This record gives sequence, C-alpha cells and structure tokens, in this order.
Amino acid sequence: MKKTLRLILGDQLNLNHSWFKNKSEDVIYFMTESQEETGYVKHHVQKVVAFFLSMRNFKRDLESQGHRVIYFQIDDKVNRQSLSDNINKIIEEEEIEHFEYLYPDEYRLDINLKTICNNLSISSQAKDSEHFFTKRDDVENFYKGKKEMTMEYFYRDMRKKHEIMMLNDKKPEGGQWNFDKSNRKKWTGKPPIPKFKGFDKNVEEVLKQIETMGIKTMGRIDQEKFPWPTSRKECLEVLDYFCTHLLIHFGDYEDALHTDEKFLFHSRLSFAMNSKMLSPREVIETTLDYYYDHKEEIDISQIEGFIRQILGWREFMRGVYWQEMPEYKSKNELQNTNKLPDFYWTGDTKMNCLKHSVNQSLDDAYAHHIQRLMILGNFALLTMTDPDEVDAWYLGVYIDAIEWVELTNTRGMSQFADGGIVATKPYVSSGSYINKMGNYCKSCQYSVSKKEGEDACPFNNLYWNFLHEKQEHFKNNHRMNMMMSLLKKMNKETLGHHISRSKEIIKNPSNF
Repeated sequence: MKKTLRLILGDQLNLNHSWFKNKSEDVIYFMTESQEETGYVKHHVQKVVAFFLSMRNFKRDLESQGHRVIYFQIDDKVNRQSLSDNINKIIEEEEIEHFEYLYPDEYRLDINLKTICNNLSISSQAKDSEHFFTKRDDVENFYKGKKEMTMEYFYRDMRKKHEIMMLNDKKPEGGQWNFDKSNRKKWTGKPPIPKFKGFDKNVEEVLKQIETMGIKTMGRIDQEKFPWPTSRKECLEVLDYFCTHLLIHFGDYEDALHTDEKFLFHSRLSFAMNSKMLSPREVIETTLDYYYDHKEEIDISQIEGFIRQILGWREFMRGVYWQEMPEYKSKNELQNTNKLPDFYWTGDTKMNCLKHSVNQSLDDAYAHHIQRLMILGNFALLTMTDPDEVDAWYLGVYIDAIEWVELTNTRGMSQFADGGIVATKPYVSSGSYINKMGNYCKSCQYSVSKKEGEDACPFNNLYWNFLHEKQEHFKNNHRMNMMMSLLKKMNKETLGHHISRSKEIIKNPSNF
C-alpha cells in the first residue's frame, strides 16, 4: 500500500467507519482545529468547545486502537490554520504518496477539498462518510418530474426502503404513516420532566486556548459545568437516557413551550449525530428496540414523531441542500433586507417568548425546533430580515448547526427565501400560535389577545403587516388563499394600525 494520508474533519467523528477496521503502518490520519473553521461565521463558544473536545477524544480513541494520528490543536505552533497549507506540509514532511478524504457535508469544504486535490502532485480519492441513509443525489432523483417536493412522500419511501415500522412492504405500523396531530400537546406541569442528561466537565483549558488565539465567539458558558457529550461513550449515554426517560412523552410535547422547562422531552442528540459520533441508523434502531420492548407503556405516536425527524426531515433537508447549492445560499424570494435585531445577541427584549428563546440559545447553544421556527424565525420573517443575517446567526448560535442542515431549515423552511422549495407556504403566525403551544404569553407585558394599542402583542401587528407587504408574492399560493381573503376584508383603519405599529417595531425592535 502506498503511504497514505487520510483527512478527518471535525464533523466526521465516526468510529465505525470502514477506514478504521484495519490498522496499517502506511496510513496516517490527520485532524486539525483551525481559525479557518472557527472564523467563517461567529460561533457560539459552546459549539467551538464541543467540537474541539470531541475531536480530541476521537483522536485518543483512534490512537488507542493502534492508528497513527497527526493532530494540530488550535494553538500548536506547527498549525498553519489553513487546511490546504497543513495538508501540503504533512505530505511533504511524511513523504505521502496518496491522499484520501471523506465527502464533506458542506459545499464550501467540498469545493475546497476538490481544489486542494487538483493541485496535489500525488493521487487522491474521496470516500463516503458512511453516515447517512441516503446519497447526496437521492432526494433529487426521488422528486424528478414531480411538481412539488413534499417531504411526506419521501419519508414514506424511506420507511419502505429501509423496512422501518412497516407491517409489510405497503402497510405502516399503527395503520397510518404520520402521527403529527398527536404531537401538538401543551405541557402544563404534568407529566414531570426528568432532568436532562449532562456531564458537568471543566473546560477551562480549551477556553484559554480559544481566548489566546483571539477566536471571536458568541453566547455564554459555565467553564466548570460543560454539559454536552463530547465522546462516543457519552453520546451513547445520552441516547440511552432518552430511551429510558424521555421517549415515553417525546411526541406528545415535541412542539410545546414552557418558561420553566427548556428541554421538555427532547433528546438533545442532534450534536451527537451531526458530528457523526452517533449514526442515524443506530439511533433509530436503539429507540425502536426500546419501543418494541415497552409497547404497553409507549404509544406509537411518540416513536413515529422521533423517527420522522431523523429518517424524514434530516435526510430530506440534506438532499435539498445538495440539489440546490450553491445558488440556494443567495436566494431571497421575498426580497427582505432588514437588519437582524440586536436583541438576538443579548436577549434584551420585553417580548417574553423571544426573551426566553434567545436567552436559552445564548445560554445553552440550543433551542428546540418550535422555538427556532415559530418564535425566532417567525419574528425574523415578520420583520422582513435579510436571510443572510438570519442564516449567520442560526449557523453560529446552535451547537448542532452545520450548513447542510441549517441552511435548508433557515433560508427554506423558516424564512421562505427559497420561494417554496422546502415549504409550500411561509411559517408565520400571530401571537395566538405561541399562546396555544405554551405559557410564554401569560407572563408577558404584552397582551396576546389584543390587536391594537401599545400593550398589544407585536406578533399580531407584524403578522398582518407582513401579509399586506407581501401579498403580491402570495396571490397565486393556494395555501395562503384564506389569509389573503381575510386581509382583503379587514377594516382599513385596523389594517392601518397594524401597518403603522409594525413600522415602529421594525425600525426600533429593541424598544419592544
């Protein structure tokens, strides 16, 4: 075998990859922390810490198996802080004859690695990451010739193809494909929510390295009690904890919001999967095994809602990303250009739902999908914020945000900037939806029931103003017909109030 250098990126921490089945003195693995990766967007400090620690643990695991690993920490003097420069340096020093890498999941890295290989004087090869259920172009091929990319049909096909929760090749378990209508309960204090599984690690050393290297971050961190899993062993513990303590009520309350409970029954496994320390297949198989062993206690709606997120949305969104890039990243169908409000960086706002969701994001580098979509994303869209600003914030603030999954969820599902590729209508609402799903409105200084006046919920004004402003964009969207009809029938004085107050909110969002 030629002397080979194999690159492992920070989100490719898959110990079960076929690369690692055999040891060879002729193979060197290379991993690097770099300012190139910490600097393309301002990341949450917990996100940077989590990736650095996970990469270092992965390196130790490989070495314990007998593999040779060259690893550059962020402050190593030999670290040139550039993927290209580091690779070329090692190739020269180690007299490498062949270079290999795993297909990256971000378009910019895909282009970067192809460019690096094109400029090498040695042979090179890319391999599959062996993580996803699908290949990059499976979603595109599935929807060829179809007018709309409805995720539900892709999800059903995935269930059949991989024989997941199927009675036979046509009939799903439980008699229906989707139990989404059972996944919309409001949590009111019962059942009790178990404490989330955390690890309380001291991360003072890595924080000093980040600070010394001048890496600019956002968010907050308790350096003595870092809670996130950063090894495969810890990730498996979180998966086991989800099965034994949280799955039983996950589906019921997956859309719920509550001031006293940040995490409810959510698994918090997204970082473990997006870094590839856990595979989606083993997560699904483990949770399904637990469900089948406890069917008398756990309703099918709980497990189906969980599997739909992984087998359906996660794979679907990745496929859309590879189908639509690089043009997707600049789509702005609604031509929104406003600045993201400053309180997204501070949490300093009078609107209780936003205050809780932003501060949770800054405190924990995490918020669940309804907080991200129907509070933070909803407000950004209703205030007609530039999707570039929204993308940068979401990509930076969340520990599980990697562009392939963040971009399609934010620019597509949340901001409707793709014009309907991902969602058939914009996910916007007045304050009523937020009130329906949780208790944020009860302790807010604004009244969710009021449409006019200084104490009316700003979402109520912004919602109708948005429909008014964007009515040309939605005139041919049949799913918007009812709301556009109500807009046309609205009292002109009432609409005028919505418009004038919305202008104040958009101009000075920090006053609200």
